[in-house]
Amino acid sequence: MAQLSGAQAIIKSLLVNDVDTIFALPGGQLDHLFDAIYGEGDRIRLISSRHEQGVAYMAYGYAKSTGKVGTYAVVPGPGLLNSTGALCTAWANHARVLCISGQVPSTSLGKGYGDLHEIKDQLGLIRHLTKWAERIDRPQDAPAIVGEAFRQLRSGRPRPVEIEMPMDVMGQKLEVELQDFTVADEKPSVDLDLIKDAATILGSAKRPMIVVGSGAQDACEEVLAIAEALQAPVMAKRNGKGIVASDHYLSANLPMGHRLWADADAVLAVGTRLRMPLCMWGKDDDLKLVRVDIDPTEVSKICEPEAGIVGDAADVLTALSRELDATNVARSSRKDELQTLKAEIDADIRATVAPQMAYLEVIREALPDDGIFVDEVTQVGFTSWYGFPVSKPRQHITAGYQGTLGYGFATALGVVAAHPDKKVIQISGDGGFMFNVQELASAVQYRLPVTTIIFNDKRFTNVQRQQKEWFGGRVIASDLHNPDFVKLAESFGALGLRVADPSSLKSAIATAFAQNGPAIIEVTVDEFFPAPWKFIMMPQTRGGVCS
Repeated sequence: MAQLSGAQAIIKSLLVNDVDTIFALPGGQLDHLFDAIYGEGDRIRLISSRHEQGVAYMAYGYAKSTGKVGTYAVVPGPGLLNSTGALCTAWANHARVLCISGQVPSTSLGKGYGDLHEIKDQLGLIRHLTKWAERIDRPQDAPAIVGEAFRQLRSGRPRPVEIEMPMDVMGQKLEVELQDFTVADEKPSVDLDLIKDAATILGSAKRPMIVVGSGAQDACEEVLAIAEALQAPVMAKRNGKGIVASDHYLSANLPMGHRLWADADAVLAVGTRLRMPLCMWGKDDDLKLVRVDIDPTEVSKICEPEAGIVGDAADVLTALSRELDATNVARSSRKDELQTLKAEIDADIRATVAPQMAYLEVIREALPDDGIFVDEVTQVGFTSWYGFPVSKPRQHITAGYQGTLGYGFATALGVVAAHPDKKVIQISGDGGFMFNVQELASAVQYRLPVTTIIFNDKRFTNVQRQQKEWFGGRVIASDLHNPDFVKLAESFGALGLRVADPSSLKSAIATAFAQNGPAIIEVTVDEFFPAPWKFIMMPQTRGGVCS
């Protein structure tokens, strides 16, 4: 056994578990941790930020775009609290994020002396925002507790976890025995009786459809096999995009799924909350529901399905596909029908949100097929949920239901760090971008070549639209005073460009891609973009609504 400090034991345990990058912001309680990172040389890459929110979102972007663990470290108290918006986003979007927090000296824990960054019951607080959290009180305990963190990250429903260590323990040296790579728990066994029930429901259905979320991202082939066998269109809202490529005739965006839901007689839901269809579009007795989820609490949430199967998506769908060979009725191709419907909806989208779609089309054309798109809580971002095609999962990164305004830029830096060989485009509104504008410094310092497009209309558009429509035009606090974004980018050492229309954006993206560094492209917007909500907040189409 080697003599290791608590901090060294943590870092070496991360290396054992294949962590190659840590996003971290230094501070007093992390001094020993940063020295331990320094001691590993090129074995682990450190990317710092100018705010704790930045490193946490970078870890989120790393995790969401890879499916691997994104790791960040912050000081306790306000440092940890500054990062919790990103932790909430990771929770909502099933991201494997590991937070490492410092802590006050062990001799002061729970005593309320007023040590630097002390907050009451930090561990109890963070357990409400994570799947699992634990304190490491001795250096020799670090390998086992880090191992348990990775078991939690690699098992069941992906969610963020946290570990913390008092600052004096980080510096204390004792004999420490490292552990081997931490494997996940065994996956749940598949209930073959429920598989038969599901195969009977789906195999006899006349108009089946499939809805997928992030829980199906590692079961693309299995989803497509069942979709083709059933001739069932596959709908994805955000995190399920690309599980079936957008250009496949069986791929359905959100408004297309809304149309299909009205006439479906059976739905297979894989790794998705299914909140919008069940709570807004409605479910009646004529619609049979089969749900597949790794989390047993999810399969019967909102309403009781006709068949609820707990298990890994790929395992369940493989078993279901075999059973469908015996129960599935003969089916003709729905290609012509679905392509006609897709074209009709696409025309409606283009007529309704033409300005947003014009920009998204330019971005899609410029971004290589394997490139990654990071959205934001902005008018073009909302439209991208149903108007931006992707060919594979994890190519459209989103904040999900948390809707964390300002998440996008820092998240995109984590995406670039994870994929230095790919092009990454991130879009922002002028309001959201200013939440993490300081991370331009990190982008330049670490040469993270993200291309960020800022749509500048000098307002919080959603807020101001609602003030005008709902409150008789009483506008308050929704007009924005912005910097010159081009000069701002240049002052940090990044490329700054300005355009006023989609055709100019095309050449600006080409210029940004041709250089090896971050680029800011400001798009001046003089008028309100049309509201994107027609294709998101869609009305009830059948029977009762679950609650």
